[in-house]
Amino acid sequence: MTPSPAYAGPETSGNWLSRTEGWLDARGKGAWIAAMILGFVFFWPIGLALLAYMIWSKRMFSGRSNAMTCNTRRRGSMSRMRTSGNAAFDSYKADMLRRLEDEQEAFETYLQRLREAKDKAEFDQFMEERSKRGADQNASTEA
Repeated sequence: MTPSPAYAGPETSGNWLSRTEGWLDARGKGAWIAAMILGFVFFWPIGLALLAYMIWSKRMFSGRSNAMTCNTRRRGSMSRMRTSGNAAFDSYKADMLRRLEDEQEAFETYLQRLREAKDKAEFDQFMEERSKRGADQNASTEA
């Protein structure tokens, strides 16, 4: 008996390449590197193809946190689309997700303003030191 679509997870959907990619992504960069090495050992074009794919898809140079963020966002969007069957809970969940997204956006805006203020303060300090150096050099050349 095949599982019904409601119980089929993301691992069972898609072709074998996308399932393999998801499986490797779930295990992190080390799994990708191990698959690439095994590809080189058994048949070098497979290893070369995996290396090219890892570089092209930026899996080689991005940290695990980036992959985890992508996976979390995918899972979050999937769970947001599904309903629990309980209208009150679905309403609460939608409201809570909206508030969390608003809070995240406000926090990111705050961090951006904080970075801009820090950059401005550093630039102002640099310009002040530069003008002092210029004034000192002018005073020393006139004397």
